[in-house]
Amino acid sequence: MKTLNVKTLFASAALVSVTATSALAADLTMNVGFGAPVESLYGRFGKLFEAKVEEYTGGSIDVKLRCCNQISSEDEAFKAMQLGTVDGFFITSNNISPHWPLMDVTVLPYIFQNAKHLETVLDGGVGELMKAKLQEDTTVHLLSFGPALYRDFFNSVRPINTMADMNGLKIRVPKNEVMIATFEAFGANPVPLAWSETPTAYQTGAMDGGDNGTSFIRDMKFYEFEDHLVILEHFVATAPLLASDAFMKKLSDDQREQVKRAATDAGLAMRKKVANETSEVRKWLVEEGGMAMTVPDKADFVKAGKMVQDRFAKERGAEFVELVAKIQAAAN
Repeated sequence: MKTLNVKTLFASAALVSVTATSALAADLTMNVGFGAPVESLYGRFGKLFEAKVEEYTGGSIDVKLRCCNQISSEDEAFKAMQLGTVDGFFITSNNISPHWPLMDVTVLPYIFQNAKHLETVLDGGVGELMKAKLQEDTTVHLLSFGPALYRDFFNSVRPINTMADMNGLKIRVPKNEVMIATFEAFGANPVPLAWSETPTAYQTGAMDGGDNGTSFIRDMKFYEFEDHLVILEHFVATAPLLASDAFMKKLSDDQREQVKRAATDAGLAMRKKVANETSEVRKWLVEEGGMAMTVPDKADFVKAGKMVQDRFAKERGAEFVELVAKIQAAAN
């Protein structure tokens, strides 16, 4: 029988101990929050991101998804990431704008001509420029713009067949200047309201209606309170995944690159998944949710939207105008 060398045995044991300690030290948890239910678009996007991070980093980063405002509300999460008290969060693009006004270039009504135009902007040079500028201005990292959905309009008062039918409707809007101005241009009475307060406002009738990414109308069961679904396709809502600089600085160079890669790949995969879902969800809202759907002629809405674009281009200054020009040029 071969005799083990005692020194070799102790050396091997010490090496295993050091290796195990190093591995434990390298393990990190990334808590990623969002305001919607687990089954929502954010939850689905989060699960893809979680799987890809753990695959690409060999399990050295453990992503924990925190739904339903567990770690922050969407309205407060951006500031929390600047302070380093939240690792990551999914924030609808229009709720980033109060913290970084240049994001409003993607919120402008009818700014994107079609899905291809939007992808060219977000996945190309304009998108990379916006990511770099956001981090430079706020320290927060924009890891992925994520999937994009039209925001469909809904209300509990009447069908909308013309822009005149919008007159006087009390509409919940996010705390976003472009969105407020847009609904004013449409003739409605927009009321800024935090997301956390929105479901109750619809349920109690405090608001006549609002708009959301189509899937959110179903996920949040707004069809239970809102009778009329209106296809305006006035805003495109992206679902950016952001991370704090404090968290990103905890990562090695390789881990940082793999997290960015995971976010990009998860965002593209999620975009493909939802690309064909809008029409299916609209059909469900009518057939299963009991909503009545109208598709107004958009000419007057587009004309009003163009006036909003021109107004904000004048008010926001040279950087804003330059980004709008780059977005418009990407359509050609």
